[in-house]
Amino acid sequence: MTSQKRTLRNLLLGVVVAFSLACAASNNGGAKIFVASPELLPASDEQARVSKDVPEKIDARARYLFYLHGRIVEDKGIRPVSELHGVYEYEKILETFKGAGFQVISEARAKDTDNKRYASKVVAQIDALLKAGVPPRHITVVGASKGSIIAMYTSSLLKQGEVNFVLIAGCGEQTLKNAELNLHGRVLSIYDASDTGAGTCEKLFARSDGLSQREEVKLGLKLGHGFIYRPLKEWVDPVVAWAKQA
Repeated sequence: MTSQKRTLRNLLLGVVVAFSLACAASNNGGAKIFVASPELLPASDEQARVSKDVPEKIDARARYLFYLHGRIVEDKGIRPVSELHGVYEYEKILETFKGAGFQVISEARAKDTDNKRYASKVVAQIDALLKAGVPPRHITVVGASKGSIIAMYTSSLLKQGEVNFVLIAGCGEQTLKNAELNLHGRVLSIYDASDTGAGTCEKLFARSDGLSQREEVKLGLKLGHGFIYRPLKEWVDPVVAWAKQA
Protein backbone atom coordinates (compact mmCIF):
# COMPACT_ATOMS: atom_id res chain seq x y z
CA MET A 1 0.00 0.00 0.00
CA THR A 2 1.46 3.40 -1.00
CA SER A 3 1.84 6.20 1.54
CA GLN A 4 -0.77 8.24 -0.39
CA LYS A 5 -3.34 5.44 -0.22
CA ARG A 6 -2.58 4.83 3.47
CA THR A 7 -3.09 8.52 4.22
CA LEU A 8 -6.43 8.51 2.38
CA ARG A 9 -7.54 5.39 4.26
CA ASN A 10 -6.64 6.93 7.63
CA LEU A 11 -8.46 10.16 6.79
CA LEU A 12 -11.60 8.23 5.82
CA LEU A 13 -11.40 6.17 9.01
CA GLY A 14 -11.06 9.32 11.10
CA VAL A 15 -14.12 10.89 9.51
CA VAL A 16 -16.24 7.75 9.99
CA VAL A 17 -15.27 7.23 13.62
CA ALA A 18 -15.70 10.91 14.48
CA PHE A 19 -19.17 10.86 12.92
CA SER A 20 -20.01 7.67 14.82
CA LEU A 21 -19.16 9.11 18.19
CA ALA A 22 -20.90 12.38 17.44
CA CYS A 23 -24.11 10.39 16.94
CA ALA A 24 -23.93 8.69 20.34
CA ALA A 25 -27.00 9.21 22.48
CA SER A 26 -27.87 8.48 26.09
CA ASN A 27 -29.58 5.11 26.51
CA ASN A 28 -30.50 3.56 29.89
CA GLY A 29 -27.38 4.81 31.64
CA GLY A 30 -25.05 4.06 28.74
CA ALA A 31 -24.56 5.20 25.18
CA LYS A 32 -25.86 3.66 22.01
CA ILE A 33 -23.39 4.11 19.20
CA PHE A 34 -24.53 4.40 15.60
CA VAL A 35 -21.78 3.77 13.08
CA ALA A 36 -21.23 2.98 9.44
CA SER A 37 -20.86 -0.67 8.45
CA PRO A 38 -17.37 -2.27 8.57
CA GLU A 39 -17.10 -2.21 4.77
CA LEU A 40 -16.74 1.57 5.07
CA LEU A 41 -13.75 1.08 7.37
CA PRO A 42 -11.12 -0.07 4.85
CA ALA A 43 -8.80 -2.92 5.76
CA SER A 44 -5.07 -2.85 5.15
CA ASP A 45 -4.10 -5.81 2.99
CA GLU A 46 -0.70 -5.77 4.68
CA GLN A 47 -2.10 -6.23 8.18
CA ALA A 48 -5.50 -8.00 8.23
CA ARG A 49 -5.37 -11.71 9.01
CA VAL A 50 -6.71 -14.41 11.33
CA SER A 51 -4.43 -16.51 13.54
CA LYS A 52 -4.63 -18.62 16.69
CA ASP A 53 -1.85 -16.79 18.51
CA VAL A 54 0.19 -13.61 18.47
CA PRO A 55 2.42 -13.69 15.37
CA GLU A 56 6.12 -14.41 15.82
CA LYS A 57 6.92 -11.18 14.00
CA ILE A 58 4.73 -8.51 15.56
CA ASP A 59 3.83 -5.52 13.42
CA ALA A 60 3.61 -2.60 15.86
CA ARG A 61 1.57 -0.61 13.30
CA ALA A 62 -1.29 -3.12 13.15
CA ARG A 63 -4.49 -3.23 15.20
CA TYR A 64 -5.03 -6.49 17.06
CA LEU A 65 -8.40 -7.94 18.03
CA PHE A 66 -8.82 -10.97 20.28
CA TYR A 67 -12.17 -12.71 19.81
CA LEU A 68 -13.32 -14.99 22.64
CA HIS A 69 -16.29 -17.11 21.57
CA GLY A 70 -19.26 -18.45 23.51
CA ARG A 71 -19.37 -21.76 25.39
CA ILE A 72 -21.18 -23.62 22.60
CA VAL A 73 -17.98 -23.70 20.50
CA GLU A 74 -16.20 -25.46 23.39
CA ASP A 75 -18.99 -28.02 23.58
CA LYS A 76 -19.81 -28.64 19.90
CA GLY A 77 -16.95 -27.44 17.68
CA ILE A 78 -16.29 -24.50 15.39
CA ARG A 79 -19.69 -24.47 13.65
CA PRO A 80 -22.06 -25.63 16.35
CA VAL A 81 -25.85 -25.62 16.11
CA SER A 82 -28.20 -24.56 18.87
CA GLU A 83 -31.78 -25.83 18.68
CA LEU A 84 -32.94 -22.42 19.87
CA HIS A 85 -30.58 -20.01 18.08
CA GLY A 86 -29.27 -21.87 15.03
CA VAL A 87 -25.67 -21.97 13.82
CA TYR A 88 -22.95 -20.13 15.73
CA GLU A 89 -21.00 -18.61 12.83
CA TYR A 90 -17.64 -18.49 14.57
CA GLU A 91 -15.49 -18.39 11.44
CA LYS A 92 -17.71 -15.77 9.75
CA ILE A 93 -17.32 -13.55 12.82
CA LEU A 94 -13.54 -13.84 12.57
CA GLU A 95 -13.59 -13.04 8.85
CA THR A 96 -15.82 -10.02 9.50
CA PHE A 97 -13.28 -8.53 11.89
CA LYS A 98 -10.46 -9.37 9.48
CA GLY A 99 -12.41 -7.51 6.81
CA ALA A 100 -12.51 -4.46 9.07
CA GLY A 101 -8.70 -4.37 9.06
CA PHE A 102 -7.69 -6.22 12.23
CA GLN A 103 -5.14 -8.88 12.93
CA VAL A 104 -7.60 -11.26 14.57
CA ILE A 105 -6.37 -13.65 17.25
CA SER A 106 -8.75 -16.43 18.20
CA GLU A 107 -8.85 -20.15 18.81
CA ALA A 108 -11.56 -22.70 19.56
CA ARG A 109 -11.05 -23.37 23.25
CA ALA A 110 -11.08 -26.86 24.77
CA LYS A 111 -14.22 -28.11 26.50
CA ASP A 112 -14.72 -26.83 30.06
CA THR A 113 -11.94 -24.24 29.77
CA ASP A 114 -11.28 -22.46 33.07
CA ASN A 115 -12.13 -18.78 32.64
CA LYS A 116 -9.41 -17.28 34.83
CA ARG A 117 -6.68 -19.60 33.61
CA TYR A 118 -7.46 -18.83 29.98
CA ALA A 119 -7.56 -15.12 30.77
CA SER A 120 -3.99 -15.43 32.07
CA LYS A 121 -3.00 -16.75 28.65
CA VAL A 122 -4.63 -13.76 26.94
CA VAL A 123 -2.83 -11.41 29.36
CA ALA A 124 0.51 -12.97 28.33
CA GLN A 125 -0.38 -12.50 24.65
CA ILE A 126 -1.28 -8.85 25.23
CA ASP A 127 1.94 -8.30 27.17
CA ALA A 128 3.88 -9.63 24.17
CA LEU A 129 2.17 -7.09 21.90
CA LEU A 130 2.81 -4.23 24.32
CA LYS A 131 6.49 -5.16 24.69
CA ALA A 132 6.79 -5.16 20.89
CA GLY A 133 5.61 -1.55 20.79
CA VAL A 134 1.93 -1.97 19.89
CA PRO A 135 0.00 1.00 21.39
CA PRO A 136 -2.47 -0.18 24.07
CA ARG A 137 -5.40 1.39 22.21
CA HIS A 138 -4.57 -0.72 19.17
CA ILE A 139 -5.39 -3.85 21.18
CA THR A 140 -9.00 -4.94 21.66
CA VAL A 141 -10.39 -7.97 23.50
CA VAL A 142 -13.90 -8.94 22.41
CA GLY A 143 -15.75 -11.59 24.39
CA ALA A 144 -19.19 -13.10 23.76
CA SER A 145 -21.15 -14.88 26.52
CA LYS A 146 -18.61 -17.15 28.29
CA GLY A 147 -15.92 -15.40 26.25
CA SER A 148 -17.12 -12.15 27.78
CA ILE A 149 -16.42 -13.50 31.26
CA ILE A 150 -12.91 -14.45 30.14
CA ALA A 151 -12.52 -10.90 28.79
CA MET A 152 -13.58 -9.54 32.20
CA TYR A 153 -10.93 -11.64 33.93
CA THR A 154 -8.39 -10.50 31.34
CA SER A 155 -9.22 -6.86 32.07
CA SER A 156 -9.06 -7.47 35.82
CA LEU A 157 -5.69 -9.28 35.65
CA LEU A 158 -4.03 -7.04 33.05
CA LYS A 159 -4.81 -3.80 34.89
CA GLN A 160 -3.95 -1.67 31.84
CA GLY A 161 -5.85 1.57 31.50
CA GLU A 162 -5.88 2.01 27.70
CA VAL A 163 -6.47 -1.47 26.25
CA ASN A 164 -9.96 -1.87 24.73
CA PHE A 165 -12.47 -4.45 25.92
CA VAL A 166 -15.92 -5.32 24.56
CA LEU A 167 -18.26 -7.43 26.70
CA ILE A 168 -21.09 -8.95 24.66
CA ALA A 169 -23.96 -10.66 26.50
CA GLY A 170 -21.79 -11.43 29.50
CA CYS A 171 -23.29 -9.74 32.53
CA GLY A 172 -25.50 -12.39 34.06
CA GLU A 173 -26.55 -12.48 37.69
CA GLN A 174 -23.68 -14.67 38.92
CA THR A 175 -21.08 -12.69 36.98
CA LEU A 176 -22.21 -9.45 38.58
CA LYS A 177 -21.67 -11.04 42.01
CA ASN A 178 -18.14 -12.24 41.21
CA ALA A 179 -15.87 -10.25 43.54
CA GLU A 180 -12.76 -11.21 41.55
CA LEU A 181 -13.85 -9.00 38.67
CA ASN A 182 -12.56 -5.42 38.81
CA LEU A 183 -12.46 -4.02 35.30
CA HIS A 184 -9.64 -1.87 33.92
CA GLY A 185 -9.21 -0.09 30.60
CA ARG A 186 -11.72 1.15 28.04
CA VAL A 187 -14.75 -1.10 28.33
CA LEU A 188 -17.81 -1.30 26.07
CA SER A 189 -20.79 -3.50 27.03
CA ILE A 190 -23.32 -4.71 24.44
CA TYR A 191 -26.47 -6.63 25.30
CA ASP A 192 -29.94 -7.22 23.88
CA ALA A 193 -33.09 -6.26 25.76
CA SER A 194 -34.65 -9.66 24.99
CA ASP A 195 -31.75 -11.67 26.46
CA THR A 196 -33.01 -13.18 29.71
CA GLY A 197 -29.57 -14.51 30.69
CA ALA A 198 -27.41 -11.41 30.35
CA GLY A 199 -28.18 -7.72 30.68
CA THR A 200 -26.60 -4.44 31.68
CA CYS A 201 -23.08 -4.38 33.14
CA GLU A 202 -23.80 -1.19 35.09
CA LYS A 203 -23.33 -2.80 38.53
CA LEU A 204 -19.97 -4.20 37.47
CA PHE A 205 -18.96 -0.84 36.02
CA ALA A 206 -19.94 0.94 39.21
CA ARG A 207 -17.67 -1.16 41.43
CA SER A 208 -14.69 -1.29 39.06
CA ASP A 209 -11.98 1.25 39.90
CA GLY A 210 -9.71 0.90 36.87
CA LEU A 211 -11.98 2.09 34.07
CA SER A 212 -10.63 4.89 31.91
CA GLN A 213 -13.76 4.91 29.73
CA ARG A 214 -17.00 2.95 29.70
CA GLU A 215 -20.03 2.78 27.43
CA GLU A 216 -22.98 0.48 26.99
CA VAL A 217 -25.14 -0.38 23.98
CA LYS A 218 -28.63 -1.84 24.52
CA LEU A 219 -29.97 -3.55 21.41
CA GLY A 220 -33.55 -4.41 20.53
CA LEU A 221 -33.06 -7.28 18.08
CA LYS A 222 -35.52 -9.63 19.84
CA LEU A 223 -33.14 -12.54 19.26
CA GLY A 224 -32.45 -13.30 22.91
CA HIS A 225 -28.96 -14.66 23.54
CA GLY A 226 -28.82 -15.71 19.89
CA PHE A 227 -27.81 -12.26 18.67
CA ILE A 228 -24.18 -13.20 19.34
CA TYR A 229 -24.36 -16.16 16.93
CA ARG A 230 -23.86 -14.17 13.75
CA PRO A 231 -21.80 -11.07 12.81
CA LEU A 232 -24.78 -8.71 12.81
CA LYS A 233 -23.92 -5.09 12.03
CA GLU A 234 -25.90 -3.95 15.07
CA TRP A 235 -23.15 -5.25 17.35
CA VAL A 236 -20.21 -5.48 14.95
CA ASP A 237 -20.34 -1.76 14.07
CA PRO A 238 -20.03 -0.56 17.69
CA VAL A 239 -17.16 -3.01 18.29
CA VAL A 240 -15.24 -1.73 15.26
CA ALA A 241 -15.82 1.90 16.21
CA TRP A 242 -14.71 1.26 19.81
CA ALA A 243 -11.55 -0.51 18.67
CA LYS A 244 -10.62 2.24 16.20
CA GLN A 245 -11.21 5.40 18.23
CA ALA A 246 -7.48 6.08 18.53
